[in-house]
Amino acid sequence: MSRKRFLVTGGAGFVGSHLVAALLEQDADVTVLDNLSLGHRAAVLPGAKLIVADLSDAQAVDDILSDGPWDAVFHFASLSLVGESMKLPFKYLLENGVNGMKLIEACVRHKVSRFVLSSTANLFGTPERIPIDEAVTIEPHSPYGESKFMIERALHWANEICGLRSACLRYFNAAGADARGRIGEDHDPETHLIPLAIDAVLGRRPPLAIFGNDYPTPDGTCIRDYIHVEDLADAHIRVLDQLTHRSVRYNVGTGRGYSVTEIIESVGRVAGRPVPAHLAPRRLGDPAVLIAGAESLRADTGWSPRYTDLDAVVETAFRWREAHAQGYDDRKLAEPALA
Repeated sequence: MSRKRFLVTGGAGFVGSHLVAALLEQDADVTVLDNLSLGHRAAVLPGAKLIVADLSDAQAVDDILSDGPWDAVFHFASLSLVGESMKLPFKYLLENGVNGMKLIEACVRHKVSRFVLSSTANLFGTPERIPIDEAVTIEPHSPYGESKFMIERALHWANEICGLRSACLRYFNAAGADARGRIGEDHDPETHLIPLAIDAVLGRRPPLAIFGNDYPTPDGTCIRDYIHVEDLADAHIRVLDQLTHRSVRYNVGTGRGYSVTEIIESVGRVAGRPVPAHLAPRRLGDPAVLIAGAESLRADTGWSPRYTDLDAVVETAFRWREAHAQGYDDRKLAEPALA
């Protein structure tokens, strides 16, 4: 039986690299397409092939896809800063939306049958109910969310007209790191709460800013859904079986939200000392509570998050970040810890 072959765009980034690791564990043949503008060469584990190219390079994309057949394409490559997208809308609409549609068109031409999109729960703006299920009205409140919706709509028509079956997975806050310590989260600039809190407690950055404590939540700080990156990778793989007969759209979350205060307290417990933090004014556009539901995904695929304890999620992130003071700029990853 031949090995399954997968193409992963953005596979040198945070979530994409963890999917690559999971596919390699299943003895798949994995090719990563990444321009390394946001990803890291060292995040692509041995066993995967890395092609450094940009999605806007139509010839490079054609050359890669022509080396088929491919069992599926996983698409992670994108810009993902909501705030930046509000300042540079066309950068996001072009680089995410248009380049994503060009990739879909190339997949159709090269007879790829399955496509999995790393989408976003940012599609829903300020939702009318929590947890956010798939029936909640889609109304992106940023060009970032709009760019992902553009790709989802293109995939709809690629299915209706061309037979390309697709899965779109929408989630908020990917968190944690590889349990074996091989890969982790390293953004420049870093904008995610957990690594920012870890760096603050390790003395690598100033005290953490808490943006508002007067929201209508139990402790006054915003509540978000944090899902371990390995659980996300598992969800991306599980949806493949659904694509043998239909296209699907799933919201992905743990069903449990944590406040900024609870995240800070968790990092403090894992680190063994309190996180230095200070109160700052609210940020414009921050909803009080955002939690994505995953009941449809659970029912259809049997997926269930393995990481259900917040401290366990934070602990994997802390171990990787503590061992990599300069992130992937260490040039050499630490030896994997025993699982």
